[in-house]
Formats: sequence, C-alpha cells, structure tokens
Amino acid sequence: MSAQPIDPYDDPAEPVARRAALPLDSVDPVFPLHRGGKIEVRPTVRIRDREGLSLAYTPGVATVCRAIAAQPDLVWDYTWKGNTVAVVSDGTAVLGLGDIGPAAAMPVMEGKALLFKEFGGVDAVPVCLDCTGVDELVETVARLAPSFGGINLEDISAPRCFEVERRLQERLDIPVFHDDQHGTAIVTLAALRSAARLTDRDLADTQVVVSGAGAAGVAITRFLLAAGVGDVIVVDSRGIVSRERADLSPVKRDLAATTNSTGRTGDVSDALRGADVLVGVSGGTIPERAVAGMASDAIVFAMANPDPEVHPEIAARHARVVATGRSDHPNQINNVLAFPGVFRGALQVRATQITEGMKVAAAQALSDLVAQDLREDYIVPSVFDPRVAPAVAEAVAGAARDDGVARR
Repeated sequence: MSAQPIDPYDDPAEPVARRAALPLDSVDPVFPLHRGGKIEVRPTVRIRDREGLSLAYTPGVATVCRAIAAQPDLVWDYTWKGNTVAVVSDGTAVLGLGDIGPAAAMPVMEGKALLFKEFGGVDAVPVCLDCTGVDELVETVARLAPSFGGINLEDISAPRCFEVERRLQERLDIPVFHDDQHGTAIVTLAALRSAARLTDRDLADTQVVVSGAGAAGVAITRFLLAAGVGDVIVVDSRGIVSRERADLSPVKRDLAATTNSTGRTGDVSDALRGADVLVGVSGGTIPERAVAGMASDAIVFAMANPDPEVHPEIAARHARVVATGRSDHPNQINNVLAFPGVFRGALQVRATQITEGMKVAAAQALSDLVAQDLREDYIVPSVFDPRVAPAVAEAVAGAARDDGVARR
C-alpha cells in the first residue's frame, strides 16, 4: 500500500501507543489508514530540560507576546500563522455525498490538510462547524481568523458559499479561497490552455459548454470568460441557462447575462451541438449522442467523481482530448495541482487576498509545465510531479506583488 500510517515521531526512543484493531478495519482497507485520523500536531522544538521549558513557555514566552502586542506583524514570524491555513467546512456539500454534516465531513477536511502539507509544505487545520447560516459561518470564521494565515473554504453548498467567501474576504486581511470554486477553475483553465494548443484552437474562438451550475460550474464559467474564452454555455438540471428562463436564481441570472451569446435553448445535447469543449462538473450523465454532436477534435473534461458524466472510453470515440477527475485515467484534473502552491505562494508574500491575477498565474504555471511534452494524454502535470507546487507558488507570489496585495 503506497499510503500508510506513520509513527508520530521519527525518534525511535519515543514510544508509540498502538491501538487495537477495530471491527471496521477488516471490512475495507481504507479504514485502517484513517483510524486515529490522518494528521497530527507535532512540535517544531523539543523540550529536554528546565531551561528549554522556560524558553518555550513561561516566562520566556511572555517576551514574545509583548513584542507582538507592540508590533502585531511579528505574529507572522514568531507563531505558526505564517504557514498555517484553516480548512473550514459546514459539511453541506461534501464530495458527491451531499449534506452529511460536520462530523462526517471531518475525514475529507483531514485529507485536505494532509494534502496541504504533503504537496505544499503548508500546515493546515480541519475546522468543521456546526452551523450553516451565512451570518453564523462568517462570524465564526472571522473570530477564528487571527490564528491563521489563510482560510480555505471547503464543501459549503451553493449559493451560500459565494456570499460566505465574499463577506469573509471583505472582512479579513488574509486570503479566503473557496477551493471547490477556484481550485477547480484554475486546473480547468490550465488543462484547457494545453488542450487548445494541442488542437490548434484560439481560446477567443472556442465555444465551451459547462454542464453544472453549482459552485464549481459558476466559478469555472466566470474564470474562463475572464481568461478570454469566446463563449460559454452553461447547462443545469433544467437545461441551458438562458435569458428566456424565468426559474433562475440570482447567480444564474448573472450567468445568463454573460454567457450563451447565441441564445441557445434546450438540453445538454442542444448545447453541445458543434461545441469545442465540454466541462462536466454536474455529476449527471451525458448521453453519447450529445458528445458525438460536438466539433471535430473536441475536448471533453468529464470531471465528476467517482463517475464521470461521460465514461472516458465513450468520450474518446468522439473527442481528441479527454480528461477526468479520476486518478486511474490520464489527464486528472485535480485541485491538488492548485491549492497547495496557491497558498504556498500567498503565504510567502503574506498576501491579503488571492486575486484573479494570482489564479490566472497559477493556471499558466501548470500549463507551462507540460508545454514541452504536450500530447493527448498529458495536458496537465501529474499531482506527484515535484515541480508543481514550487512553480505555482512562484507564479502566485509574483502575481500578488504585481497586483499590490503582497505585504513583503
């Protein structure tokens, strides 16, 4: 097994308490891996004697406290704030499981914290909140924020997630990043840039269909349009999002005003007729006949997990480039390509927020990593490519300085 539990300390002299096997451990190999949690808090210094204790805690710690009280910016240097992110969820939109609550969301948030550390060297703390009202979420996170250098919002259902993120970013002077939206959008744009280059397309002349109008679909649509994509048609469970529909939420009305320039109506098959690109973030099923109606050398990103909207083998019959969100097929469009490096770069320069320019820079950095070896089954780098997080971090830090949100 490539993922294994590890001892809490590398020092063999430190005893490790071994837990007795639990009943579920024999049911599925995933349970032993998660037993006891996937992350822990480790000291960065060791206390071996009275002198060490007096420096790490009282009375020595009071000296540092006074210094920070006199010069608040020192908190970035003399506490964990400068390298720590809160992974915050209310458990209302967890993976494809839906509203399962904060306790059941914990394994995912722990996993996210693990990925922050493994891929970006960023410490992260899972914070699952037992409240779902926008006011409550904003107030709770804002009160927790002084302990962290950034806030990663996760698995909060739409449309509440949009307002929660907006209000928190307005209130806080640290980055607030809803990864379901922006991490997905960054990697999607990176993959699209590569696929467009491979199929000799100009983004300005490209028509994209986004199947799904939740958090990811809305963010991807806005991001692609801002990046210069010619036209995007959004499809939800009731069909094409268009100005003619009277059942649209405020968020979808905004989408209708900026998308679907040709005024199409109908279902996903109507949207895909002649389209260059399909971006699936709906979790629904798209029939093969709809994909068959796309333009030649089509591009299909079927990103729903665990079951893509179109099975890759079926998509490959009609599209030149196929990507999914799964790790067992080529071209995995996975947020882990983005968020560790995005926060690494933002924390390096103590950014006050993550701007559109920083997100575009992250996408370009990912696309650039595969530019020399570009092919149909390699449009984004592997999540295990060690170049990914450093490249994204460097690009994001540079863009933060350019955008005037860096504090150093």
